Amino acid sequence: MAVENETMEPADPAVSPLAHFGAEVRLERERLGMSRAELGKEACCGYSLVAKIEAGDRVPSLDFAETCDRTFPYANGRFARLWPLALRYAFPPWFRPYVELEWSATRLRMFHPLLLPGIVQTEEYARSVLRAGRPANLDDLVTARIERQRILEREQPPRLWLILNEFVLHNVVGGEEVMASQLSRLKQLAENPPHVVQIMPTNRFNHMVASPFGLLSFDEGDDVVHVDGFPRGYLLAETGDVAMGNDAYDLLKAMAAPPDESAGMIDSIVKDCYS
Repeated sequence: MAVENETMEPADPAVSPLAHFGAEVRLERERLGMSRAELGKEACCGYSLVAKIEAGDRVPSLDFAETCDRTFPYANGRFARLWPLALRYAFPPWFRPYVELEWSATRLRMFHPLLLPGIVQTEEYARSVLRAGRPANLDDLVTARIERQRILEREQPPRLWLILNEFVLHNVVGGEEVMASQLSRLKQLAENPPHVVQIMPTNRFNHMVASPFGLLSFDEGDDVVHVDGFPRGYLLAETGDVAMGNDAYDLLKAMAAPPDESAGMIDSIVKDCYS
């Protein structure tokens, strides 16, 4: 069993934004004469998580950063400002440009044939999906995925338009309880503007698009296409590629069931499969 102690050496803050964030937390906590357990109580987490954040071994949530700003008298919002840099470190380098674009987008259009996209996954669903790859940093990956969803909680969130093959709702990830919770989250999105959810019924299963992809739109600048793939996704900004993406999405919207039928379809599948 690992033994935790207050003398743990902090990570070198010059190594990464994550290590810098942790070093700043430790500096302010010790300046205040506060123990890790006391800070953990303020942040509604355990001693162990505080120790790992200070060591640069765990990605902090925004709630943790905001707790630091409230708790440390001289923080002046510093931890909330550092948080996006620390969070960025949790994503693979190839995915970071997409996350930065997603953060500034005003409209997100996504098509997913097999799984719910990360931007709408519950924590349990995300953990089950990510665990399948057996990553060493599973907790960080889950935190990063869930924290991405904060863009949908803004006062003026980007408009999300999501098209899913019906198979996604039947594809059991994490068990029936996890699926019931996940589909409840999806139904909530389907029923609340400005977001739109469309389901591609099995009897209209599309043979046009096999890969998950999305289009990001902005107040200024042209649309960008993001294609999910293995072992990594990629961004397309060429005019022809973006035009093809828009055309494909328009066809998928026409093939899918109308948005006002989505909530009923989700309810029916939950009742038949997960209750």
